[in-house]
Amino acid sequence: MKWTLSQLQKYRSKDFPIDETVNVDEIKKIDSTIRSVSPMHITGRADIDSAKVTFHLKIEGHLVLPCSRTLVDVNYPINVETTETFLLKGLDYETEEEVHQVKGEVIDLMPVIQEILLLEVPMQVFCEDSGDEGAPQSGNDWEVIHEQDKREKVDPRLAGLANFFDQKNNPSE
Repeated sequence: MKWTLSQLQKYRSKDFPIDETVNVDEIKKIDSTIRSVSPMHITGRADIDSAKVTFHLKIEGHLVLPCSRTLVDVNYPINVETTETFLLKGLDYETEEEVHQVKGEVIDLMPVIQEILLLEVPMQVFCEDSGDEGAPQSGNDWEVIHEQDKREKVDPRLAGLANFFDQKNNPSE
């Protein structure tokens, strides 16, 4: 998703539609929690004038992230609408929105799209149904015990004290 400024200037007074599917696997290198990235479908349009280019984009796809409880793969849908403005000249642009400076003669949307996707990754994701692939119930020297299965264990060092009062009450023994 790169365009030269001369390509974009041809569409200054015309509609510049965007409808592309891009591969953004590079974000897996940046964020190691992302296990897989589907190709992202990007639609929208660009408004082009002499001082700036404004892209109105909708990004759709999904990421595969680990469940925070069980580490099972979870499909996390991405559906983001954003507006990104690129300044063509080094002018002071008075606005509340964030703007990008164009370096050279090319506008590249891929770094911006990657940044948007990385910002969409949540801190925690939970799977709907843990099922058979859920968290392990036992491991090396540990196991999950439910309240109803819990049984009282007596410390072997104190096992002799369990009968202490029985011996006091029965002096005949």
